[in-house]
Amino acid sequence: MTGLSGDVPPDEYVEAEIQSMLAEDPTVAEQGITVVRRENGLVLYGEVESPHRREEILRRVAERFPDTPVTSDIGVIRTQAPTQVEELP
Repeated sequence: MTGLSGDVPPDEYVEAEIQSMLAEDPTVAEQGITVVRRENGLVLYGEVESPHRREEILRRVAERFPDTPVTSDIGVIRTQAPTQVEELP
């Protein structure tokens, strides 16, 4: 390790702070996102209703925790009715 902030994994306090921010901040209010500490950073898991929502969450986390390496594994779920009929065999 070289001692740079990017080389040190975030502690459990940062993990908990991000989780709280995601759930409690009225501009985010996402309870379906899980924060998991990994070797060299944090990973955000979960699903949101749009790519814009995912980008907003990542922007807010990066803005509030600029020195914390964060990776996104946030998927986008379809919130609209399907436009095609599903054919079952």
